[in-house]
Amino acid sequence: MSLPSAPVDPRTGLEAARLGVYVHFPFCLSKCPYCDFASTAAKVVPEERYTRALVSELARRVAEHALSGRAVHSIFIGGGTPSLWQPANVGRVLDALAKAFTVEAGAEVTLEANPGAADAERFAGYRAAGVTRLSLGVQSFASSTLAALGRAHDGDTAKRAFASARAAGFDNVSMDFIYGVQGQTVAEAEADARAAVGLGPEHLSAYALTLDQASLAEEVPLAKQLARGEVRLPDDATVVAMQRVVRDVYAAAGLRRYEVSNYARPGLHSRHNALYWTGGEYLALGVGATGFLAPLRYANHRSAERYLADVEAGRIPEASRESLSPVERFEERVAMGLRLANGVALEAVCADFGQDFTPRRAVIEHLLTGGLATLEEGRLALTDAGFDVHSAIAARLM
Repeated sequence: MSLPSAPVDPRTGLEAARLGVYVHFPFCLSKCPYCDFASTAAKVVPEERYTRALVSELARRVAEHALSGRAVHSIFIGGGTPSLWQPANVGRVLDALAKAFTVEAGAEVTLEANPGAADAERFAGYRAAGVTRLSLGVQSFASSTLAALGRAHDGDTAKRAFASARAAGFDNVSMDFIYGVQGQTVAEAEADARAAVGLGPEHLSAYALTLDQASLAEEVPLAKQLARGEVRLPDDATVVAMQRVVRDVYAAAGLRRYEVSNYARPGLHSRHNALYWTGGEYLALGVGATGFLAPLRYANHRSAERYLADVEAGRIPEASRESLSPVERFEERVAMGLRLANGVALEAVCADFGQDFTPRRAVIEHLLTGGLATLEEGRLALTDAGFDVHSAIAARLM
């Protein structure tokens, strides 16, 4: 499945930079033991204060980077648990974005939602506020897997949440799942996949549970338990078997794998996530949010109180910013592009970032003869076997 619609730069053959907006809502009722996102458990969510801060940060970012009026084709509200946010306040943020930018007709506006019953009651309000796509954090329908992940909902609640999304008028609904969980079997992963496709979603994500300290933004409780030997994850062969059965079940239901961990019906891939994978730009707002406005990458404070204090004092709430070099941008473009089923135009990317394509020809030939990749119309794409060793292939090409 290809990712169409982005304009192409005639000089390089690359998809031209587009702009999306990511808005982070960091508050949750409880912190999941595997989650390393910038989130915090809060008995009382400071909704009004946080909404005002986001609108204020938006104004400063737009002024700093001369973004006023630029076309925006996707908005993603993630978390945390954004479905704790009152629809009226979500509407205030979306209205502020509409005033700051030219939000394209038919823009994808996604909100991540918890399957909990209280959250489902708000779905109609989000639809009225301008949200066009819901992403439900189901993770599993199995009680044992949900318990291992520290999730409060059950499978029936998740199914009712999907029905609530449809009743609220959402014709584009995604669900997230996790496999490779302690105690989980291949049969259980397959049962989750079959239950998911049985609901008829437009998009599904399936991620292997990752507790490697090097890849986590913070040390999470489940990773500590793994290090102490208190839990044990399925071995690599079992995790690969889970991924393959999930892929096959989804494909049989018409959801094609367009990225390593993402599956969609034709034309219904996540347009916002495609920005990350294809080198687009994204303005990020809120606690812990990371943005990229070429060549600048910045990250906001992960502490909600520090973020709020900075914004309210008139400061940009950044923890870090860096200007990426052409080599860094090349490496990221290759690694991200190879995650996509339609791959990356490697020779064009080399030219765009001043890298020599010649020494990479031998690597490509090896991948082709080994059945790990295909090369069509200049695009190098990994096969399913190649996806299994994506990181190693990307490293060789970089």
